[in-house]
Amino acid sequence: MPTVSEKRAAFRRLHESGCFVMPNPWDVGSALYLRSLGFKALATTSAGFAWARGVADGGVARDAMIAHIAELSEAVDLPFNADFEGGYADEPEGVAESVRLCCGTGVSGLSIEDFTGDRDNPLYPMDKAVARMRAARAAIDKAGGEVLLTGRSEGFIRNRPDLDETIRRLQAYAAAGADCLYAPGVTTREQIAAVVKAVAPKPVNLLIGTPSELTVADAAALGVRRISTGGALARAAWGGFIRTARQIADAGSFNGFADAAPGAEIVKGLLR
Repeated sequence: MPTVSEKRAAFRRLHESGCFVMPNPWDVGSALYLRSLGFKALATTSAGFAWARGVADGGVARDAMIAHIAELSEAVDLPFNADFEGGYADEPEGVAESVRLCCGTGVSGLSIEDFTGDRDNPLYPMDKAVARMRAARAAIDKAGGEVLLTGRSEGFIRNRPDLDETIRRLQAYAAAGADCLYAPGVTTREQIAAVVKAVAPKPVNLLIGTPSELTVADAAALGVRRISTGGALARAAWGGFIRTARQIADAGSFNGFADAAPGAEIVKGLLR
């Protein structure tokens, strides 16, 4: 098993060139299986973990999320990026404390987003959003500076799909110390290319969580460095579970089990 520092160094190298996919498992089993497929890095999903605990995305308390991040980081010999939501605090000082705790899990990277949690006023004012990012940067530097910081602007998935404003925020987060930039919900080739150009030479993460005409090669050609899947793999798993369970409940049929993965294949992936 590589050391924490070795995993963090490997994660930074992945951001130097090319394009890699960083899928999002929601528990140790799904993480181990993804590792068996040859992925170079993985990321947590706040939504996938929340659903597994029986709550909505955003409903997991900080201590439980820290424990989850630590468990996954320790279980897999790959770099792990933490979907760390808004840092579990409004004020910069609280964000810094949360980031300090997250760095102690052995994680290789983490993201801080600018969503307030209020759907009527979803984005922090620019000055506060930048102060929060600076606080995250300072906390990482105080912890040794190895953890890669991703700055997220949430406008496109929070009913504020303004590309110019999103780019303005991403550029400000880059100036505040974010190593990687991320605008979930940006999907068209034109939008993606504009974001990549605006924050260059810093790397960009692209979310692909729905069926897309874009392939990894397409994203790479647009200059994307990293692709994540958010809660989509968890939703796919829930989709199979829901369809099969409904067949049993509604029709008394067990035919949905025809698409179930063989236990031996699951175990093979876990132990590989």
